[in-house]
Parts: sequence; C-alpha cells; structure tokens
Amino acid sequence: MKLTVFGATGGVGRHVVRQALDSGHEVTAVVRDPARLPVPAHPRLQVLTIPDLTHHEPLLPAVTGRDAVISAVGPSSNAQARTTHIAGTALRAIVTAMDQAGVRRLSAVSAAPVGPVAEGEGPLTRAVVFPLLRRALRDTYADLAAMEEAISASDTGWTVVRPPKLTDKPHTGTYRRVIGGNVPGGMTISRADVADALLTCLDDPATEGHVVGIAT
Repeated sequence: MKLTVFGATGGVGRHVVRQALDSGHEVTAVVRDPARLPVPAHPRLQVLTIPDLTHHEPLLPAVTGRDAVISAVGPSSNAQARTTHIAGTALRAIVTAMDQAGVRRLSAVSAAPVGPVAEGEGPLTRAVVFPLLRRALRDTYADLAAMEEAISASDTGWTVVRPPKLTDKPHTGTYRRVIGGNVPGGMTISRADVADALLTCLDDPATEGHVVGIAT
C-alpha cells in the first residue's frame, strides 16, 4: 500500500512510519523539519517538508497517487495556536487535498476524552477523572473535537482512533478495541500500539465511518 503519514515526527507518527515500512508499505512522511524524523533512509520512504498544513494546495503532492492517509497530527503545544484549533484546521486541509486527489481512506488519531465515557466505566472515572481531564485540557480537547468534526463531515472513508494516556512502552500489537466507543477501564496504551491501530484500521472495513476506542 502507498501511504502518506502526516505528523510523522511526532511520538505516534514516527512509530507509524517505522511499522509501515516494516510491513512492506511505501511511505510518504510529511514533516516540518526532516531532521526530527528518527527513521533511517529507506528505499520505500519519501520525506516531504511541508511547514504549513493549514492550506490544501501544498498538500496535494503528498497525497496524489496514494492509497490511504494516516494523520498523527496532534494539538499544538503552543497556547495561542491551540485557540485556533490547529489540528482541526490541518485536517480540513488534508481531507480537501484528499478529495481533490481522489484518495479516500483516512485513519486519524484523536483522544479518548473527546468521546463519551465508556459504558460500564467505573464511577470514579465517570464522575472525577474524565471531568478533571476535560477541564484541565479543554483547549486540547476542543482542538481534537474540531479535528473530528472536520473528518466526519468529509467524504473520506475515515476512521478516528481514540486512545487514553500514551506511554513509551514497546509495541505489542495486543490491546483492546471498541468500535463506536471507548474501552471500559482503559487507562493507557503505548504510542507504538496506537500506530499499530492506525495501520490495522486501514484494512478493516468494519472501522470505516466510526471512532475506535483502544487501550491495553
């Protein structure tokens, strides 16, 4: 498969690039700074430097002729940028470029607190943990909610993956998954396993047009 990965230098994105190459895919990694991509040169890896993801025209070369797109774009760590919903703006540009290039399949990472509390979740998480997270990181989750809105309003065959707290533990490929909701009691998952989920969903038609909760 020919894949384009946005957010390729991030904590999840770099794992997506590595795992996609290991699985035999051709990868176009879109980066702001190629020096930050910790993946060695590879005959099936193309690195494109595109500093600005807010307009679709510069993104067309990155998605044209590709089979699918993976977005590991996350909210900005800059407070001023967060108020502009940078992830939402980027995904609107990405899906517009995909539409013009005729690329349909999209897998994107979001976060569990953007969605509703999982059915069967414990009262502590329901009444305390999620409300505190949403209050403390309201700008971050507002940005991700804007991103999900842009994706769901698009004509792409999309899947949104919602993980809980991310860790740097190794890739296992073993985690729980709930289509259409969050994982009850799901507190953490490794960035490497999030990358696994983003890639796996591309080949799973059951996830198309749905959010997918994942957790260990």
